[in-house]
Amino acid sequence: MNWKLVFLLSLFGLAMGLATVSLIPSTVEPFFWLVIFIFCAYVIARKAPGKYFLHGFMVSIFNCVWITLAHASMFYAYAANHPEYMQMVEGLPPALAGHPRRLMFLIGPISGIIFGLILGLFSWIAGLIVRRFR
Repeated sequence: MNWKLVFLLSLFGLAMGLATVSLIPSTVEPFFWLVIFIFCAYVIARKAPGKYFLHGFMVSIFNCVWITLAHASMFYAYAANHPEYMQMVEGLPPALAGHPRRLMFLIGPISGIIFGLILGLFSWIAGLIVRRFR
C-alpha cells in the first residue's frame, strides 16, 4: 500500500469538502467528482504498487473523513447553501431529523464506502488499461 499516494489523492476530497460548502452547487458537483475520480484512477494505476482497487477504496475513505469534517465544521454555511439537504433531513424520523449535523457523521462514512467501491472499480479498470500499454 502506498499510503503517501492515498493521502495526497485524498486532498481532492478536502478541497471539494471546502468548495462544496458555498462555492460549488450540488447540481454540478457530480461532474467535478467524475473528473477527480478519473484522474485519481489514472494516477493510482501509474503509481500504486498493485492493489489498485484497495488504493482507490482507501482514497474515498479518506475523502469521506475530509468532507464530513468540512461540512460539519461549517454546518450553518453548508445548510444555507444546500436547502435540499435540510429538506431531506426533515423527512427522516424525529430521532435523526433533530440532529442534521450529527447525521453527517452517519451519512459521510456510508457515502465514503459507496464511492470507495466506485473509485476502486475505476482504479482497477485503469490498472488493467495502463498495464496493457506498458
